[in-house]
Amino acid sequence: MEMVVDFPGGARVDAHFGQYTIMTDQPPMGGGQGAAPTPFATFLASLVTCAGIYVLGFCKQRGLDTKGIRLVQRLQTDPFTGLVGNVEIDIQVPPEFPEKYYNALVRSAEQCAVKKHMEQPPQFNVHTTVVG
Repeated sequence: MEMVVDFPGGARVDAHFGQYTIMTDQPPMGGGQGAAPTPFATFLASLVTCAGIYVLGFCKQRGLDTKGIRLVQRLQTDPFTGLVGNVEIDIQVPPEFPEKYYNALVRSAEQCAVKKHMEQPPQFNVHTTVVG
């Protein structure tokens, strides 16, 4: 998959791939307009939405109602480095959700492809190419 990033103005940085555009911006204190999430917030959202896709799939396969189910992600950062040290995803279910599926919901969320890539991160190769 190829993504193309451009700079539409201000502190905006947008990624284009296929028919989609992911818009990002910086908050006003970072020189932006706050018109879109930051790239890092978009990355963090990819973790919990990916887990959500797996929870949704689990429920759909079993004909379980997803009404009232939500995932809440909490982060703990290392005070010395400022880097995320722990990601907690809490799968919240309504009282009528069958208890026998609680552990299976967790196992399904743990199949998230974003999580798996973070556990075994790829190598990064960044370079400059002159075009035109």
